[in-house]
Amino acid sequence: MHEHITDALKTPALIRLTDNVVLARFETMKVYAALGAVRTLLERGTIRTGQTLVDSSSGIYALALAMACHRYDLRCHIVASTTVDATMRAQLEVLGVTVDQMPPSSDLRLDQQRRVQRVRELLAEHTDMHWMRQYHDSVHYVGYREFADLVADALPDGPLTVIGAVGTGASSGGLVESLRQSRRSARLLGVQPFGSVSFGSEGFRDPDAIIAGIGSSIWFDNVRHHLYDSVHWVDFQHAMAGAVGLLREHAVFAGLSTGAAHLVAGWESARNPQQTHLVIGADTGHRYVERVFTRHQEALDPAGLRPKEITSLAALAPPWSAMEWKRRPWVRREPPVQRNGQETAR
Repeated sequence: MHEHITDALKTPALIRLTDNVVLARFETMKVYAALGAVRTLLERGTIRTGQTLVDSSSGIYALALAMACHRYDLRCHIVASTTVDATMRAQLEVLGVTVDQMPPSSDLRLDQQRRVQRVRELLAEHTDMHWMRQYHDSVHYVGYREFADLVADALPDGPLTVIGAVGTGASSGGLVESLRQSRRSARLLGVQPFGSVSFGSEGFRDPDAIIAGIGSSIWFDNVRHHLYDSVHWVDFQHAMAGAVGLLREHAVFAGLSTGAAHLVAGWESARNPQQTHLVIGADTGHRYVERVFTRHQEALDPAGLRPKEITSLAALAPPWSAMEWKRRPWVRREPPVQRNGQETAR
């Protein structure tokens, strides 16, 4: 029996999709991050019972932090992305969260910049608030050690490829860093949208995509580039194809980041049939119903999709590119250049 709902929610369902592909399907994956971070900060004395925690979120971290605050008797203030829907907002408000939601926007960069600006305003007004800094504070890696233990126990010995959205960096990075520390051979493949600065695609724009949880228009310190072996950039239409395909083929209802990872896993696992591939399914598909699943007849057939394999960011191009990253640290690049009227990363 669980002491709190967070104990029930944090553990994923492990679902075998094919002989060499397993999906870790979460209701909300970031419960691991929020619980681990809050517990650690309380133990360190950095925060105290009754204090208000504040952060910016596109959805699933907001709910995870709200539940962690509920568990540990803390108050919570969320600066919410425009992508947070009425269902999510209602849950947050019932849990006692103060919600500042950004105005409607189709621009990921503007949405994130507004959120960070609002957090800074709140901190200036309320000096007792603690900013959780899910994008920058490495304390968010701590909770994923437990997930790594679960993976190590559940999956067969031998090399493992983990495929998941880069996002804040903590989920995929935290899992694989913990696996490698336990001497498990783990290859990490990160999924990014076009327009994210994390792996150099900020010169591109995908007008349909605010793909929550995959990428960022601002720098995230928690993205540790040296952990990644390979990177795939996918556009909205390809992520949609993966999400609809996952539901159609396996009856799994999951979000766009999971759809993108599922699409990539299909291609990767066919090239490496002897290796186990773990797909991270960070959340359910409920907040994508209108934008994705009601349009299922428009979805591309995943079987006919292939990435453009590139060897440098200069060759990066939509709708799907793949590159071996080889665990390199990030090297500061020159500013984007103009290509066909569009800024493109060098």
